[in-house]
Amino acid sequence: MYTKFGLFLNGAWCQASDKQSAPVFSPVTQDSLGSVPYATHTDTLEAIASAEKGFEVWKKKSSFERADALHLVADVMTRRRAEGATMITMETGKPLVQSEREWNLSIDQFRWMAEEARRIYGRVVESRVPGGRFEISHEPVGVAAAFTAWNFPAALVARKVAPALAAGCSIVIRPSSQTPGVAMVMVDCIREAGIPAGVVNLVVGPTSTTYAPIMAAPSVRKVSLTGSTRVGQQMLRDAADTVKKTSMELGGNAPLIIYDDADLELALNVSAATKYANAGQVCVTADRFFVHESLHDAFVKGFVERAKALKLGDGMDAATQMGPLINGARLDEMDSIVQSAVAAGAKVATGGRRSPAHAKGFFFEPTVLTGVTDTMKVFEQENFGPIAAITTFRDDDEVIARANASDMGLSAYAFTQSAKRIRATVAGLKAGMVGINSFAMAASEAPFGGTKYSGMGREGGIEGIADYLDTKLAQIVL
Repeated sequence: MYTKFGLFLNGAWCQASDKQSAPVFSPVTQDSLGSVPYATHTDTLEAIASAEKGFEVWKKKSSFERADALHLVADVMTRRRAEGATMITMETGKPLVQSEREWNLSIDQFRWMAEEARRIYGRVVESRVPGGRFEISHEPVGVAAAFTAWNFPAALVARKVAPALAAGCSIVIRPSSQTPGVAMVMVDCIREAGIPAGVVNLVVGPTSTTYAPIMAAPSVRKVSLTGSTRVGQQMLRDAADTVKKTSMELGGNAPLIIYDDADLELALNVSAATKYANAGQVCVTADRFFVHESLHDAFVKGFVERAKALKLGDGMDAATQMGPLINGARLDEMDSIVQSAVAAGAKVATGGRRSPAHAKGFFFEPTVLTGVTDTMKVFEQENFGPIAAITTFRDDDEVIARANASDMGLSAYAFTQSAKRIRATVAGLKAGMVGINSFAMAASEAPFGGTKYSGMGREGGIEGIADYLDTKLAQIVL
């Protein structure tokens, strides 16, 4: 699967300088999909040097030239849609239809940011100095670095690469070692589209040989991470040494509020489908379900029916509706979360175990827990898996306070038909993104990101390109 790829340095695919490689495993079969080269410390330094040279070329391109180039990337990605989607499913196990949707969202990122490149506006402010004026302009920060997770291996790369290129930056991509092939396909689309050598570079490998040299390099002026809060905290400490700009999309533990006036069928249909997409391995998926006591029994019944009906299997099978977890460690964590909840008094309404129907692969049954309390591990921590933990509430003010009782603040959701309640809920929930009667957060035109321990900065929308720009002020007196 990886024979035509590798590390991408100076505009070309190559092997690691020490010829070392490591296998990538299928979460469906646990067999090797192939091996990818692991960058040495020297290889990563070469990637940074390549990006420095690429930046000198790319920053001189006009915003219109950059926009045209990004549209060409999107054109190539469109032609290679089947290749990209297949690679996503092979590496993550998610159903192919979900992979196709992700690849399309990635294409859309390049289209949107191509147009944003044309709209990097400055402004003129009259000065109090006679004959003077202030000119405010924006310039690319320089070399950027992107660190991405495995759960959305195409979309997460596109969200960082597209705005960086639109702003005029060069970039070094370090994708997850569990899903490197998806980033490789996207980078090859960038190569095919004719982006100059050195503007985009890719390395794969352990922290010591990839992360460490990137974070230590003074020429890397911006880093963007999608990952855990723990990793983000460390990256912030490391970025301080060279005062890099940072943007971080970290963990989530999203609350979902089902008010007493909710459209129950709508709430059930979209929340169940969303919860079990990508086997629950989605940072913005609902983990903590607060259901009004008058709807609790009906909601649980409907949710359990939908969970039981899901077909688990290989994402390449068109009948599959939910794939595996990414690895054995995630499988063990799901076991631990369920056992902890049950020991504390929760009930397993369905699922709660490794799938007995699958001798191989990291399959965990779609799970519904009831009788959950706010102090249980399943409520206090993001489960990042196919576990819906359900509790009840009675009062609006009570549920908002309980929903906010988390150090995470990425996304939050509610279902209600009251306009007054909608406004009060949006204002009351402490999260970077709030969905009302909808879970559709990830769109190229909308700013994606959180508050509190869920991170900083935004990806997408007009805000997405801003993190890759420096603001310059000039006082001009004539």
